[in-house]
Amino acid sequence: MNFRNMDEFWPYFLTQHSKRATRMLHFAGTSTSLLCLIYSLMFDLRYLLCVPVVAYGVAWYSHFFVERNVPASFDYPLWSFLCDMKMCGFILTAQMDKEIKRLGKKPVPGDN
Repeated sequence: MNFRNMDEFWPYFLTQHSKRATRMLHFAGTSTSLLCLIYSLMFDLRYLLCVPVVAYGVAWYSHFFVERNVPASFDYPLWSFLCDMKMCGFILTAQMDKEIKRLGKKPVPGDN
């Protein structure tokens, strides 16, 4: 697939994050890695190593074992990062379900 911009990539990104558990694990990994970043900048720069390990470790786990797909970051690292930030923003503001409905995506059966 060839995407020309983020607006084209965003719907694809959401298809790769169709399960609520995947999105929640991404949010947890991203939030925790942000805390690691803040801690490392304030107290100990060695903790900078934790930032990508936590963020990608949790996200990739969710793709391989929950979503059962290949992370989009393998093919589209920058757009995946930006869309992950966008998705986390929607989750943080409780707008994710509204955004999924806006794009016409249907919930995955059995996904609570």
